[in-house]
Amino acid sequence: MISLDERYHDYLHTEKRFNIDGVNERVLGYGWNSEGNEIVGHYVNTENYKLYYDMNCHFVKKEILKSVK
Repeated sequence: MISLDERYHDYLHTEKRFNIDGVNERVLGYGWNSEGNEIVGHYVNTENYKLYYDMNCHFVKKEILKSVK
């Protein structure tokens, strides 16, 4: 299992940004995603999106958290 802290911690405490569709997004948080009692992947919250990844760190889907300009 990957270490989410190793992978994303720098995004929380530096100027590092996710580039999503050409827009630099600040990372606000991350965590594990589960279905029932099974961990199925992880998520990353940015200013405007919640991004979901599977257990192999492959992108699964993107949810809009608020209206994007």
